[in-house]
Amino acid sequence: MSAILEKIPQAFWQKLPSARTTLLTSLFLLMSLSLLMIASASTPFALTKGLPPLKFFWSQMTYVAVGVLAGIIAYRVIPIRMYRDFSMIAFVYLVTAILLVLTLIIADSINGAKRWIELGPFNLQAAEIAKMMMIFVASDYMARRSDIRESLWRGWPLLCLYAPILALLVLQPDYGSLIVIAATLLVIAFIGGAKLKDYLAIFGVFGAVAVFGLWAADYRRARLLSFWDPFNDIQDTDFQLARSLIAFGRGQFSGVGYGDSVQKLAHLPEAHTDFLLAITGEELGFLGVSSVLLLELLIVISIMRISYKTLQRNQMFLSYSVFGVGTVLFGQVLINVGMNTGIMPTKGLTLPFYSFGGSSIVIALMMIGYVLKVDAESDGIHQRQENRRF
Repeated sequence: MSAILEKIPQAFWQKLPSARTTLLTSLFLLMSLSLLMIASASTPFALTKGLPPLKFFWSQMTYVAVGVLAGIIAYRVIPIRMYRDFSMIAFVYLVTAILLVLTLIIADSINGAKRWIELGPFNLQAAEIAKMMMIFVASDYMARRSDIRESLWRGWPLLCLYAPILALLVLQPDYGSLIVIAATLLVIAFIGGAKLKDYLAIFGVFGAVAVFGLWAADYRRARLLSFWDPFNDIQDTDFQLARSLIAFGRGQFSGVGYGDSVQKLAHLPEAHTDFLLAITGEELGFLGVSSVLLLELLIVISIMRISYKTLQRNQMFLSYSVFGVGTVLFGQVLINVGMNTGIMPTKGLTLPFYSFGGSSIVIALMMIGYVLKVDAESDGIHQRQENRRF
């Protein structure tokens, strides 16, 4: 990462708005557009369930408000040294593991998966907490130890910490979150100095396990086959993906108009969640989808700029953890866009800051609060010559 960014002249960065300004502006615009599209996409679904037309719009507004509060707490209340404290990381790890176990025990099965714990009017998805928590676990390990730089296999203690969390996600099952968490670990290890050749064996093992997992269960095999030919069984296994592609096709360049989607009229189930981008494509066309993806990209780039700044100051834990946040968000964008457009098999992953979802938006905004905290405190840490502590 640093080798690439160091080739960019400093004068270029000085002419750009600050990473903080770009991040907050892009985030505000993206969430504003999200609320507009959720209001449009969820209305038919709410009416069919006998709910108020704007039920999901107001729910998302509530989630955003809670998320902003969580972000403020992460930014203003929690001291930055607590993020680096090993005992705190271990405590949150234990709590997350317990929540994942409770999910398997008490959560209702929805579409064959147990992922949400009901807390009155809210649902808690522990996998979202796991995404954030495992970033700190990997970053702490990479900042304290250098054995992974010699061989990726020498990082087995870190793998022992990841294995229980990944196993619990398999049991739900939540393969989308599993992929994001595992990929984030590999990316953090790579920027920390792990050798590229070590990844070849890992990809081989993961590839073999993935093939076995796909063909061991009929529903996963059907999902894979529908990905290859989305219009082969449009009334059954190919239903969601085919409808999503039809929505993009109807939208063309400028869309059919806000509120005029046909696919949200019970054709694409719960269109305000994982397939909100498809409804955006139908109503706002290529222009609308491009705007969403541009804003997502600006958010990720801004986060990476903050990570690079801390890397230059040798604040390794802060750099790894902020980079991990960017990786998680980018991974979810990649998977969600891929499944909406037929590039990847469908997975239950939201588009960050855009799709409807309580836990996802709250945890994502909390991670943004942490990133902004790092951006605000990094210079002071450098001035106090405490870089090596962080």
